[in-house]
Amino acid sequence: QVQLVESGGGLGQAGESLRPPCAVVGHTNNDYAVGWFRQAPGKEREVVAGFGWSADIQKYSDDMKGRCTISRDNAKNYVSLQMNSLKPEDTADYYCAVDPIQRPVTVRVGSAWRYVYWGQGDQVTVSS
Repeated sequence: QVQLVESGGGLGQAGESLRPPCAVVGHTNNDYAVGWFRQAPGKEREVVAGFGWSADIQKYSDDMKGRCTISRDNAKNYVSLQMNSLKPEDTADYYCAVDPIQRPVTVRVGSAWRYVYWGQGDQVTVSS
């Protein structure tokens, strides 16, 4: 049974950085695509960042491009999202997601439907 365990979004002020972590538990290899999504109150879920199986296909939302980096530690089965220059509008619940199915390259890493396993979500709050 694969579980994604998110352990603390955090509080920050505008301009600061946060790095919510996500442990991938129970998956026996490193063959999976990773996505980070967020949902603010009253808004739809949106993709923040993601990369495909080989990590050579990466995507960042226009809003977060240049302000965040998605990464994975294969030895520790751990993925994270480094967010810099935070803004109050970044306040949301953040979710990591994993897709262990090797899909055609035409399936975008930002497509939420492809992800099989989801973390429980972590709240990130940014004050001005």
